[in-house]
Amino acid sequence: MTRAILFLLFSAAAYAATPCISATPACTEFVTLGEGESRALIYRTFSLAAKNDKITRALVVIHGANRDADNYFRSSLAAAFLADAFEDTIVISPRMASAAGSCHDTLAADEVSWNCNLWRSGGVAASDPKLTSFDFIDQILRQLANKEIFPNLKAIVVAGHSAGGQFVTRYEMANRVHESLGAPITYVVSNPSSYAWLDSTRPIGEVTNCANYDRWPYGMQNISGYASKQTAEELEKQLASRPTTYLLGEIDILPLGGFDSSCSAMAQGPTRLARGQAFGKLVNEKFGAKHVVTVVPLCGHNARCMFTAEVALPILFPK
Repeated sequence: MTRAILFLLFSAAAYAATPCISATPACTEFVTLGEGESRALIYRTFSLAAKNDKITRALVVIHGANRDADNYFRSSLAAAFLADAFEDTIVISPRMASAAGSCHDTLAADEVSWNCNLWRSGGVAASDPKLTSFDFIDQILRQLANKEIFPNLKAIVVAGHSAGGQFVTRYEMANRVHESLGAPITYVVSNPSSYAWLDSTRPIGEVTNCANYDRWPYGMQNISGYASKQTAEELEKQLASRPTTYLLGEIDILPLGGFDSSCSAMAQGPTRLARGQAFGKLVNEKFGAKHVVTVVPLCGHNARCMFTAEVALPILFPK
């Protein structure tokens, strides 16, 4: 074996064994989607293409409405540091980039442009009608479950805060890979402004002046995007059967940070905290779920506070 080949093998092994812990281009790679050349960017601590025997967990964190995957990667790195999880956990922060509508992200060649708003509910991409934002996470999870790359992976956590929390609660009920990956997935839904309510009831009682309160993504009528290939009944069963924690800030009670004050969202409760508590109660008491509602003391609408809180660490980095 030549020196050049030995050098390349050694370099690849060293790269796979050392976590990349800065929100810079050096810690990014593209994930190829669909059958064409479309691709989407992720920040990650380890490559998805380099074999890594040390990885036993994966944490995939979905950003908020600002599509700031770099900032969410930093917060996730802070959580991994506090959990002493750098060596055995791959941390991934996907970027739902968009140059459509009121969004003006700079895109790389062949990078998918997602719908500026509908990405958070599995909507069709603005640049490729064959792709939805949920397909992006499906592909990440498939690559994580590849035993040739991560032979010792035992747990995957998909978490999101704010608009990312909206994404995760709907992805949890709709995705079609949960049972087929060979690795258990848990979901962490942190401080979303709204949920896909499973029935026509709402915490405030009768909804008389809100025509669209039960339409997707607020309810189960007129379901669109990725989730439209399944019935409401199928989505309800999947949501109830999949392990989920609602991570709610104790003081996320102010209409700040992109708070959804539409009548469809206000029907679910006056604050993000109230909405999460009501939804957790609904799915557990009426639909037989065993979901966990965890209130994070002294945290408002702040992803860094939520994900680095002591109570959150064992949820994001399960043993």
